[in-house]
Amino acid sequence: MRSIRMWWDRARDGRDGVKVAPSQWAVLDRVADLYAAGEFVEAEAEARALAAAPRVRGGHPWLVPWLATFSACTAAIAHGRGAQVLPELEAMIEAAAHMDGGLYLRGKLLEVRSDRVLVLVQQDRCAEAEAEALDILRAITRLAHFTEVWQSELEALAYLAGAVNGQGRYEEAEAVARGNLSRADEPTAAVLQRVLVDSLNGQGRYEEALAEVRRLASVGRAGSGAGDLATATALHGLGRRSEAEAAARSALAACEQFLHPDHPRIRDARMLLTRITAKDLDSA
Repeated sequence: MRSIRMWWDRARDGRDGVKVAPSQWAVLDRVADLYAAGEFVEAEAEARALAAAPRVRGGHPWLVPWLATFSACTAAIAHGRGAQVLPELEAMIEAAAHMDGGLYLRGKLLEVRSDRVLVLVQQDRCAEAEAEALDILRAITRLAHFTEVWQSELEALAYLAGAVNGQGRYEEAEAVARGNLSRADEPTAAVLQRVLVDSLNGQGRYEEALAEVRRLASVGRAGSGAGDLATATALHGLGRRSEAEAAARSALAACEQFLHPDHPRIRDARMLLTRITAKDLDSA
């Protein structure tokens, strides 16, 4: 969401060549604030209202609604409704192919495509996600000659690592995560850290995973339960069942408090808790 605000600030300064009405600036700023506070439902509603609003004097005829829809989808994904907005993301990608928005649209399109990669990973469509992430990185290489794209590159790399991890290629995922952590900003670094922990758990390196999870950065409600879930996975791997169960229950409670019931992390927490308690029943 910070990148949306950065684009908006450049547009406000007139450097984009895109005319945006002050009332539209105010709405998107409010959407960004709601998102940062973890108020995803409200952020999505505000963004969709802006997207559907009649054109205002001084506002761009199609770019502002397109960006507002992107903001709405981003909020929905953070809340856990990525599967529901995937067709919308794909329609936005298709629409952008017929728009003349210059470098700024091309940069924003990369972010929409990265959001699609994230949703594909969440749906366990990891081979598709990997292919798309690699194509995004190739597009970023071409665009880098004309505008700043390092944030988009790191986001694509983070989601690529998640896609590789989801295919069981844990060592590759670890290499991508470790290789880019030092240059990532806070939100992307948190994603890379989570992928790193998951890759270590996938390799059975549970003690290392526990050490890394202590360094996980908090990124607000979007990351609810992630640390406890990774901890529970490592503890379960070490055979520390009672501690693992407590951590898994804590992860599930945090997810259910702040995230949509369809969020994949809720599914993962429930599945892990089932595995832990099933083993306890078998040993009884």
